[in-house]
Amino acid sequence: MIADAIIQTITPVTHDLGAFKVRRALPTRERTMVGPFIFVDEFGPARLAPGEGMDVRPHPHINLATVTYLFDGAIEHRDSLGSRKVIEPGAVNLMTAGSGIVHSERSPADRRAAGPSFYGMQTWLALPDGKEELDPAFDHVPGDGLPLVEAGGASARVLMGTLWGVTAATPCHSPTIYADIMLTAGSSLPIDSDADERALMLVGGQAELDGQRLEPFALYVLAPGHAPRLSGSSEARLMLMGGGAFATPRHVYWNFVSSSRDRINQAKEDWKARRFPLIPGDDQEFIPLPEVPTTVSYP
Repeated sequence: MIADAIIQTITPVTHDLGAFKVRRALPTRERTMVGPFIFVDEFGPARLAPGEGMDVRPHPHINLATVTYLFDGAIEHRDSLGSRKVIEPGAVNLMTAGSGIVHSERSPADRRAAGPSFYGMQTWLALPDGKEELDPAFDHVPGDGLPLVEAGGASARVLMGTLWGVTAATPCHSPTIYADIMLTAGSSLPIDSDADERALMLVGGQAELDGQRLEPFALYVLAPGHAPRLSGSSEARLMLMGGGAFATPRHVYWNFVSSSRDRINQAKEDWKARRFPLIPGDDQEFIPLPEVPTTVSYP
């Protein structure tokens, strides 16, 4: 029964930005993390009007890694290391903030005339103890570095870590699993039970877990050690995420994650004083530190 498979169901907070919606499942008052995942956003599907585009101006991060994965559309990433990469469906962008990085995310110029579409996931991974102040880095992993597992009409693209006997090329700073699962009507797939903490999100279609229907965009935290079976009652798409449990709590304020509140306060002052590095080619704008952060940790 579903009570055996699922220990917690988190209903995301939906932010309606007019042209599209963002659904934020983590962090919440009920739960801050699943493995290293401390921030989980699903955005879209959406199509903007011709000539418009998404423009997330330069902003900072510390002590975390961002993971961007798209189902549709394209996003151009730039950062203060000089990285510049357009991500499209089938690839992963991993940006390790470590001691501090600044990046922007915008619709590519060549997509704006027709009205860009976008649909996907952005997640943050807390960096583990001893690695929070890593040197910043950026990794783009194309589709051929993300193995595909197929069985009986079901498939899973492994984005991070080892699942179903295969391992993604994406770097991991702590034990991490992340996968994009596709089901056809009548197909099924077992969920590996090795990770300390795991969660599922249905992002399209209709699916069941151990025979019980899943609601779209809810985050289902799975019982440790239990190996449930996913099945599709229609074509369906789900994201599986998790990894090793963190022994030390993490604090979140706006775009900053750390085990130390003092470190977050220092990052806030550094951003206000413009002490973070600039992005080559995108250094004329920035997002100010908000008076009331949109992402906060909960007691």
